[in-house]
Amino acid sequence: MLRLGEKQILQVVKKVEFGVYLADDTPEERVLLPIKQVPTGTAVGDKLEVFLYRDSSDRIIATTKEPKLVLGQVSRLKVAQTAKIGAFLDWGLEKDLLLPFKEQTRKVAVGDEVLAALYLDKSNRLCATMKVYPYLSLNPPFKPEDTVIGQVYQISQQFGAFVAVEDRYSGLIPKRELYGEIRCGQEIEARVVGVTEDGKLTLGIRQKAYLQIEEDAKKLLELLNSYEWVLPFSDKAAPEVITQQTGMSKNQFKRAVGHLLKEGYIEIGEKSIRRLK
Repeated sequence: MLRLGEKQILQVVKKVEFGVYLADDTPEERVLLPIKQVPTGTAVGDKLEVFLYRDSSDRIIATTKEPKLVLGQVSRLKVAQTAKIGAFLDWGLEKDLLLPFKEQTRKVAVGDEVLAALYLDKSNRLCATMKVYPYLSLNPPFKPEDTVIGQVYQISQQFGAFVAVEDRYSGLIPKRELYGEIRCGQEIEARVVGVTEDGKLTLGIRQKAYLQIEEDAKKLLELLNSYEWVLPFSDKAAPEVITQQTGMSKNQFKRAVGHLLKEGYIEIGEKSIRRLK
């Protein structure tokens, strides 16, 4: 059986002027390998490893070229062009791969690098999707406190930021762990908080509490310097104001303020915070 989107070893069953026809155990199903990709000296009966996809005329075609993405895999691909129906990705073959609008998790532009998986649509055509959650592997070789690198591929207001760790493993930064500006497509360094029973990574981008307080306190001092030592709001300000101005949650901000107050660096007014030293 000829399988789109996969590598297969097929046998040469016929040679023609414009290439060779390949088949598996079902001779009536044949696919053309164009002449420019036929290895020198190929004869009827030889076996070749090829990848099957559809050409610009929507015909199934074989290639000996190495695709950058096959079914079941996740890979980073560059946007070659955009169109009314979506974007087209360079996946190493003559015909670019369609990334439909409905499969995009963010707006993409020519030259962008996106994390994508390959799937067959309802019309049996190969397409790309940026919704890679179902294609990521479970049971990663990491343990709590390990540092990992991953790409944020989707953000949920309910759950948090979904991350493809090493472009392969499924990870989530829970909503409670998010702070600062996190966006789709961003590459981040994170700490493994734990591994769920079903083999997914729970991640954190904040350090352990005592280290995080030190870091946030330092950040707050730098912010005070930029305001000429007087911050025009206090820890009583609205959470959205604090987050917008500092990139911290209100709880983070209050902990940093408390730390600096205890160390004698600041004094707190009703509507301001002043640096003392």
